[in-house]
Amino acid sequence: GPPTGKAIQILLSADKPDGLNDTAREVAAKLADVADVIDISDGLPPPGIDWELMVDRGTAARYGISPAAVGTMVQLVTNGVKLTDYRPAGSDDAVDIRLRLPEEMRTLSMLDQLRIETSQGAVPISNLVTREPVRSTGTLTRIDGSRTVTVQAGITEGVQADEVRQAVTTMLDAMKLDDRGITWRMAGEDEEQAAAMSFLAKAFVAALFLIFMVLLAQFNRFLSVGLVLVAVIMSTIGVFLGLMIMDQPFSVVMTGIGVIALAGIVVNNNIVLIDTYDHLRRDQDMDKLEAILQTCRERARPVVLTALTAILGVLPIAFGYNLELLSHETTFGAPSTQWWIALSSAIVFGLAFSTVLTLIVTPSMLMIVTRSKDSKVNRFFGRVARPFRRGKPAVES
Repeated sequence: GPPTGKAIQILLSADKPDGLNDTAREVAAKLADVADVIDISDGLPPPGIDWELMVDRGTAARYGISPAAVGTMVQLVTNGVKLTDYRPAGSDDAVDIRLRLPEEMRTLSMLDQLRIETSQGAVPISNLVTREPVRSTGTLTRIDGSRTVTVQAGITEGVQADEVRQAVTTMLDAMKLDDRGITWRMAGEDEEQAAAMSFLAKAFVAALFLIFMVLLAQFNRFLSVGLVLVAVIMSTIGVFLGLMIMDQPFSVVMTGIGVIALAGIVVNNNIVLIDTYDHLRRDQDMDKLEAILQTCRERARPVVLTALTAILGVLPIAFGYNLELLSHETTFGAPSTQWWIALSSAIVFGLAFSTVLTLIVTPSMLMIVTRSKDSKVNRFFGRVARPFRRGKPAVES
């Protein structure tokens, strides 16, 4: 797979490698014009040459030498001639034992000085071998069968990475690489974030489904379940407002986990309110407005105190405070707290925003979507259904 490490990784792929290297250099050059992009690498191997050695078979035949014998002599100044192998005790892999010249003697000039014994005497290797320089190919990377070059770059510290990646994506779209037969995609952190976002989205849907099933078993009414789940929407809005207030980036992993955790926390407030409302309406036969007001009087304080204790518990982490229990030290902005700031901020602002709105929105929605016992609709259907409840058909006068 592609190498990892830098924040920006652009994978350029083509079935036909012609022009791929030039395109990689062009992309790297254009990246230099994008603000806050640093440490650019075009992903191409460093320039170099290899020496291609070719045995003159005709000349070797005149001296009675096989090409294999010539190749053996050449190996003395390259990888060496394999004599045997050795398997150390306790190891499953064998170690090659090779014969070759010392490192300082493995040069082209030494290759010209080597001589090979023939029936006509010692003959210089240079009489039997010709060499010519060729461009070094380096390491070839293929992904899904296509030749691939990875252009990499870093991002200036303290800059919003998503904004820089968006600028890079716009630049690549403007280059119209598809017209050249070259495809591209962003890898590295982008791939990891996409995978994490996909997983967390599935986890969020699964969490909502489980909460829905539990609430449906509890209330046995879709209306009550829907009112409870409204708190999840309000908490999510609070999370994004908190990120704007704190000027924090959206962390796919930690903020996403915070949103999922809030889905199971904020519904508790609505459960308490709606359960109390249903109890007053069902058991004490209260009118709708009276039941709503009584619910708010009884449950406002428990709802606020419950949310407040949860918020105060994670608030120090949201501000970057760290308490070392062993050393009895308190630090601010320690590296160990950076990972948890996004999660705790999501919980603090999401829970605070949802709690405030729960005490306003939930009673209002109960007033709107539920019917009064003495409403005109209830009285109308009551008059229509009264004869049937007595077992007699309705008679028109």
